[in-house]
Amino acid sequence: MNVTAFPPKGAGLESLVTETKSCWERLRQEKRPIFIYGMGDGAVKIMSVFKQYGIPVSGIFASDEFVRGHSFAGFKVHKLSEIEENIDNFVIVLAFAAGYPELVQYIRKLSHKHTLYAPDVPVIGDGLFTYDYFLEHLQEFNQVYRMLADAESRRVYLNVIQYKISGNIRYLETISSQPEQIFRTILKPSRNETFIDLGAYNGDTIRELLNYTNQKYYMIHAVEPDRKNFKKLERYIEENNLKHIRAHHCAAWCKDTELPFSSKSGRQSAIAPDGETLPAVSVDSLLKGQSLTMLKMDVEGFEREALWGAVKSIYQYSPKLSVSIYHRNQDIFELPLLVKKLNPKYKFYIRHRLYIPAWDLNLYAVPEKENSV
Repeated sequence: MNVTAFPPKGAGLESLVTETKSCWERLRQEKRPIFIYGMGDGAVKIMSVFKQYGIPVSGIFASDEFVRGHSFAGFKVHKLSEIEENIDNFVIVLAFAAGYPELVQYIRKLSHKHTLYAPDVPVIGDGLFTYDYFLEHLQEFNQVYRMLADAESRRVYLNVIQYKISGNIRYLETISSQPEQIFRTILKPSRNETFIDLGAYNGDTIRELLNYTNQKYYMIHAVEPDRKNFKKLERYIEENNLKHIRAHHCAAWCKDTELPFSSKSGRQSAIAPDGETLPAVSVDSLLKGQSLTMLKMDVEGFEREALWGAVKSIYQYSPKLSVSIYHRNQDIFELPLLVKKLNPKYKFYIRHRLYIPAWDLNLYAVPEKENSV
């Protein structure tokens, strides 16, 4: 594996991306037993791809505390120790997301002990991120790569592409940033922000922002469609006696309407055909002509629609942007190019926050007048 430290801006990605064989192709050629680690939606998606590629599954295991003699998808769920006692050499395919340090560190240690893949499957939408997919959209990838404002963004972008093709988590080991680093070096929020948080969850991003600004701000709009998350958000605002924060129980969209929404009481709630009807609003409508200084969106694959709903505000006020670009395969190039189209006066950065797979990958756009990193 060749992880480039700081790839040059002028180079084309076709000369820098060295992973030409997808993890699915490597798994299809495996002679060793293949075990899936984890259950749930991730395992279902991976087993579907296995079927497509003709990759055999030898079994499923889970963390010891979750193993109670049950089955999943027709397989008895084992403990890792049980498999290690009976098989000397096998391959692990990770089928769940890890976003907190202890679990990430455990998975990294596991990858040094066994061959481990963490396949990239889109959160929303179809298709797989393979080398052929990369080549198919090479022009767009290069456009984004060459408009990134610093070497670290280019390094992150390249490593994420290499990871998405290969499923090798070592590409993610050295590219994670902490929220404080991002605030300090890129977004640089003031104590007088008018901030809109799309996908506010339980107030986690608001909490990070206020920690940085010493609880100072001008106005915050927090948009959260999931019912249980919204109650947590309201409780956070109430318990901390936060003034001038308006919590909106609705979805973010390109216009004011109603949408079917499926609540899953977590970060993966999303617009779905079989969901309950929920109000949806655009950023421009929410502001009612007021100015905007900072906009964050993590709306489970509908960032494109949310961006179109903020066209006037983005063009007129050039707010600092934080946009998730990991839910759909095309988000990693389509969303940066869309922001560039909406307002060409931005500088663009990409950072990855601690997660396996490459979730929490975000585009940060700041007006040209802002200081360089």
